[in-house]
Amino acid sequence: MRIKERNAMNPHPRNFLIRILKKEPVLAVSAVCMVFSMFFVPPTAAYAGYIDFRVLALLFSLMAVVAGLQRCNFFTRMAQLLLTGKKRRRLLFLTLILLPFFVSMLVTNDVALITFVPFAILILELTGQQKYLVFVVVMQTVAANLGSMATPVGNPQNLYLYSRFGLSAGSFFQTVLPFALLSLLLISASVLLCPDQEFTISFPGADKGCGMGAYKKKLVLYLALFALCLLSVFHLLPYPILLLTVCAALLFADRSLYRTLDYGLLATFVCFFVFAGNIGAIPAVRNFLQELLSSRPLITSALASQVISNVPAAVLLSNFTDNWQALLLGTDIGGLGTPIASLASLISFRLYMKTKNASAASFLVFFMIVNTAGLLLLLTIAHLSGIR
Repeated sequence: MRIKERNAMNPHPRNFLIRILKKEPVLAVSAVCMVFSMFFVPPTAAYAGYIDFRVLALLFSLMAVVAGLQRCNFFTRMAQLLLTGKKRRRLLFLTLILLPFFVSMLVTNDVALITFVPFAILILELTGQQKYLVFVVVMQTVAANLGSMATPVGNPQNLYLYSRFGLSAGSFFQTVLPFALLSLLLISASVLLCPDQEFTISFPGADKGCGMGAYKKKLVLYLALFALCLLSVFHLLPYPILLLTVCAALLFADRSLYRTLDYGLLATFVCFFVFAGNIGAIPAVRNFLQELLSSRPLITSALASQVISNVPAAVLLSNFTDNWQALLLGTDIGGLGTPIASLASLISFRLYMKTKNASAASFLVFFMIVNTAGLLLLLTIAHLSGIR
């Protein structure tokens, strides 16, 4: 008994590392890469110049505000209002799939899937449509990843690249909106694969506002803070003012939100900032990556995303090319493909695997078919449009 207690208090280091790898795989990989690069470029004061503090401040502020909106049941209540009443199957599936497509544009693809995949699972269980669960969740994942490309705040790589290259709103939207609109059409057409049928959907307690009424004052506060985040993203409000305002608001409104934020993502950015900076300081590696990106930046960034995920790919490769259009589309479209190409995809997979009779094989096979087809199609269209 004492031995068990001692082991519980002093877990084996290997078990601790395994838990870290399972919970934060990309952070673990990024930390290893950072430490490895330090053997070639020892730590100096120059390391501070590697880190983009504006991106970290914006990311932290957005995560905090979105967490507050989630706690107010804002997104769930909006979804309930859309789905209550008589609905046909195709319209129901289309609504469930497009919710993360549009919401991800404002709150990131990760948050959209964390919010709407469980909601979709609930709806399909209420209507006895569990056999379509794989289809709906996979298409929600694709929708969130592609919808998030439409705005600078839709995903972390967009936020980083928008800041890194000092993009204007006009040039950004001119690049991504055609592909976002094409994605919307293709995703919407996918529901035609399902036979139609009519349902009536109701939510117990929905008339009471799903608990949102108790948070009206906080909801107004978080919506105002979200507006400030957008002003800062578009360079209309200095990011230090935004950061101080958000931190102060959380301290007074709901300091427990600090415990819910994804600090692992912030740490991942820091690790890859250092790794990318060190790699750039090694002449042989820098010359190799610059040569590679000078000829095929779109394909290179998309392929890199398949292996190390699109956020680290954007941070790493941005140091070796000025072709921001190819890098932006390469990492956005590159979120399709393997399950690790966009970490948001792993969120969907984990949520699906918690459902009754979940089949990892069925999910992954359909996931790879849809994602590979989307990846090849969109990359081909980007190439034909002159972005290479």
